[in-house]
Amino acid sequence: MASENPTATEYIRHHLTNLTFGYHPENGWSFAHGGQEATEMGFMAIHVDTVGWSFALGIVFSIIFYLGAKRATSGVPSGILNAVEAVVDFVDNSVRESFHGKSALIAPLALTIFGWIFMMNLVKLLPIDFVPALFKAAGVEYMKIVPTTDLNATLGMALGVFVLIIFYSLKIKGAAGFIGELTLQPFGKWLLPFNFLLEGVGLIAKPISLALRLFGNMYAGELIFLLIALLPFYLQWVLSVPWAIFHIFVIILQAFIFMMLTICYLSMAHEHH
Repeated sequence: MASENPTATEYIRHHLTNLTFGYHPENGWSFAHGGQEATEMGFMAIHVDTVGWSFALGIVFSIIFYLGAKRATSGVPSGILNAVEAVVDFVDNSVRESFHGKSALIAPLALTIFGWIFMMNLVKLLPIDFVPALFKAAGVEYMKIVPTTDLNATLGMALGVFVLIIFYSLKIKGAAGFIGELTLQPFGKWLLPFNFLLEGVGLIAKPISLALRLFGNMYAGELIFLLIALLPFYLQWVLSVPWAIFHIFVIILQAFIFMMLTICYLSMAHEHH
């Protein structure tokens, strides 16, 4: 950090600041050296750490499942194959129970969402200062390693799901059916503007709720880890270990909720109302 003895506020702000690259009015294209400078870069600024760690963890997820698929046998699974098969069966059962349409995309999409978000959440369990200290030694001042604590990442995934909701709604119901769904319920054609307002808000709320739920839980967990790290060393272990164990449940739960809501939303998009 810029200061060798940061205050609690400086410590927390530093750990919650992304490594940002963008165009600054005074410095041109460059990396930001602080939160305010990143803000001044505007909409086109890129959170390099979020993008980098998202891709890296996506690759790790793909490699794990690729190795599991290569080792698939008709015998009793073990090791990595056992873990992969357990996740695939779990996701497959969730799709069978919650998705009422016909699509070859939904199960692979659900598996990708669950596995990818789980991997992005899992790195939260690394010691809070370990990875940032390594990057600082290499000359990189800021490094947030948990992509799901960045609203840009969670909102990006949620918008991807939203695009699929609109696509399948139009594909299955047609433009007339989709517009009718937004305007003719719940009160019929005589209250069409009011219907459109209610249904429009409900439609837009889907990606926003997806993004904010995941971001809020992960960001709050990260903040608690930072607060624990500010305590004396002997208290850190007393509090961080139970919180980390509890957070394993939160990590899995948030990946599961995002996956299940995606399945349910896409199932609704396939249904004629």
